[in-house]
Amino acid sequence: MPKMVFIEKNGNRKEVDAPLGLSVLEIAHRNGIDLEGACEGSLACSTCHVVVDKAWYDKLAEASEDEEDMLDLAFGLTHTSRLGCQIKITPELDGLTVRLPAATRNMMVDK
Repeated sequence: MPKMVFIEKNGNRKEVDAPLGLSVLEIAHRNGIDLEGACEGSLACSTCHVVVDKAWYDKLAEASEDEEDMLDLAFGLTHTSRLGCQIKITPELDGLTVRLPAATRNMMVDK
């Protein structure tokens, strides 16, 4: 089974199983990783924002226009930022490493 690594807000690395076809958000939730995902993957928020390790970023499918629009609302946006709900695990992503940003911005409650 593929694996992936989350680098948590405190810097701890957590390697977890990453079943094929699941999103990074789903994998985080299955493993108790603090990745919010307020809209449950419907592309209506940016609370599942992750920073993809540079070595992995170009291996991902391109972000859709809708994802890019939501990323504009993300806290701590970087050149390798993506929404965890939009990254689906494939065999090529075995070992994917993502970092959780220091904070999230939930437009539904943060006004």
